[in-house]
Amino acid sequence: MLLVIDAGNTNVVFAVHDGHGWAGSWRIATEPQRTSDEYAVWLLALLQHRQIAPASIERAVIGTVVPAALYHLRRLCRDWFEVEPLIARSTLDWGFEIRVAQPEEVGADRLLNALAAYRYFRQALIVIDFGTATTFDVVSADGAYLGGVIAPGINLSIEALHQAAARLPRIGIGRPQAVIGTATVPAMQSGIYWGYVGLIEGLVTRIRRELDGTVPKVIATGGLAPLFSEGTDIFDRIDPDLTLDGLRLLAERNPAPRLARDRTRTIEGL
Repeated sequence: MLLVIDAGNTNVVFAVHDGHGWAGSWRIATEPQRTSDEYAVWLLALLQHRQIAPASIERAVIGTVVPAALYHLRRLCRDWFEVEPLIARSTLDWGFEIRVAQPEEVGADRLLNALAAYRYFRQALIVIDFGTATTFDVVSADGAYLGGVIAPGINLSIEALHQAAARLPRIGIGRPQAVIGTATVPAMQSGIYWGYVGLIEGLVTRIRRELDGTVPKVIATGGLAPLFSEGTDIFDRIDPDLTLDGLRLLAERNPAPRLARDRTRTIEGL
């Protein structure tokens, strides 16, 4: 079995793939200083609940945009599952060209989404990921990663609005029935929700213009993708497991690293 770890700015998602499908997936809040032992206590209990033996984990792959979390996640794989994890980096074999000025600066999650989405559709794509940041990633018809757009995530925008304006409350995200809010909270909800719908539709339209007539499919992922699909018909597909599938496909393309006999590491050695 393959242990997949997707460490984002908000949550760390752990999933196990048995070669046929996902045997289970779980998430925990991202805390860079959480130790490998703390992860293990939590994760081993969940594996036991699904009757997945730790010894059945033969490989592991980690994708992270939180460098400080990598050390402990790597130790988790080494010390508790006795496997050396593959780390998603731009230097691996992705199976496509990364056509940006500095490939090493591209977040692993963005490349993973591009890998999984192109594997399914084999055509030009725009992949929108509703995470801590809202990202738009563009894939050419031949599968190359072309770059994209990074915008503030919706929860960041809600929090910034609350903190910067003393009289505005903290609100939850939801689809308002009307654009014109007749009170403060509905007006804020409208601005956030319909503002983001406008951002999505506007950026997709402008990206398509820059692709010289190519009409890419639009794939959405992330927890808020279903909510925004209620307000726009611009998405061709919603795939909540896109990043996990990208990690699985990356592990299939690249050989498993060898677990060193002397597994003592320094942070610099990682």
